[in-house]
Amino acid sequence: MKKKNNLGLLLHIILGILAGIAIGFTGNEVLIRIFATFSSIFGNLLKFTVPLLILAFITNGIAQLGGNSGKILFATIMLAYVSSIFAGFLAFFVNSNVFPYILSNMSIGVLDPHSSLSAYFTIDMPPVLSVTSSLVLAFILGVGLSKMNDSSVLKKSTYDFFVIIENFITKVIIPLLPIHIVGIFATMTQSGQLFTIMGTFGKVFLLVIALHFTALMIQYAVAGIYAKKNPLECIKNMLPAYFAALGTQSSAATIPITIQQMKQNGIRNNIAEFTAPLCANIHLSGSAITLTTCAMAILKLQGTEIPFSSMAGFIMMLGLMVVAAPGIPGGAVMASLGILESMLGFSPEMLSLMIALYIAQDSFGTALNVTGDGAIALIIDRHDQQLVVSK
Repeated sequence: MKKKNNLGLLLHIILGILAGIAIGFTGNEVLIRIFATFSSIFGNLLKFTVPLLILAFITNGIAQLGGNSGKILFATIMLAYVSSIFAGFLAFFVNSNVFPYILSNMSIGVLDPHSSLSAYFTIDMPPVLSVTSSLVLAFILGVGLSKMNDSSVLKKSTYDFFVIIENFITKVIIPLLPIHIVGIFATMTQSGQLFTIMGTFGKVFLLVIALHFTALMIQYAVAGIYAKKNPLECIKNMLPAYFAALGTQSSAATIPITIQQMKQNGIRNNIAEFTAPLCANIHLSGSAITLTTCAMAILKLQGTEIPFSSMAGFIMMLGLMVVAAPGIPGGAVMASLGILESMLGFSPEMLSLMIALYIAQDSFGTALNVTGDGAIALIIDRHDQQLVVSK
């Protein structure tokens, strides 16, 4: 039954992407703006829900870990950081050898970020907590609750809150996700953003995607060896989450599906429900590859030499920045603008181009982020089992 549900969700997501592109091609402004309006409202609902989801899932996940909660939390954060900076350095070394060949005859075109049709109206839904605040609060509550008895009133209330948010996600967010995807791709196609940027930087994007898959295979090879599981089978089980992230451009919006697919890989419920929302906000290896590659491409096209020392410092800081980045569309690039300007000397025009380039392929980077979370969960699940056995 679960496999049928997964196939249905995957099919709906793919159909949503294709329908959005088709509607965008029709140029029907009324229809496009209707879907844009839905996407705008639904996007605001997602932003409102994400901090609550993080608070509920991470708090409950850590609380269920028991005495090992502090060790598991630290291990997850360190794994996410190492994975992100590894991805950045992988991109740097590959780009340094490939860019001289693929960027020799390319130029940067002018992009209009305001060319897409707008929604008829929108409804603001300011989150009750910021992503960072919800993460910190979840850590504090989760670690504290893990030391309490299961009969604790606060621990029971935390679980009830988790059930409420979980039901809202499964009965409201997931069913409406394909319609949201239609709106995203319809507006991107209508504005020409989807193809204009891809046409100008097509070779760079192909390299980025190749790096994504290389990083993904390395992540699952390591996780598979450590957890003693078939890496290819684990990747196959994570495909619904990959395509969901491809459509939403949001790690946070894909959390429910990520949890579901982690469990398909045999990861225990409490580990899946802890690592998925946490890694959605701190593990952005795909974003690290994209940001490093796009930054290097822009500098190369500007005729700027990129010394290893500058890029090494940038990548190390980038690993920290993506940890703080919200798992929403464009979150990583927005969090990295400061270090792009201060460490790599990006001008306002270069920053604008960076945003456009990043968002144009954000789907693929987010898909790697989410799928890579499954590899981290495999390692953490195995590590937690070993901690229990060693006691």
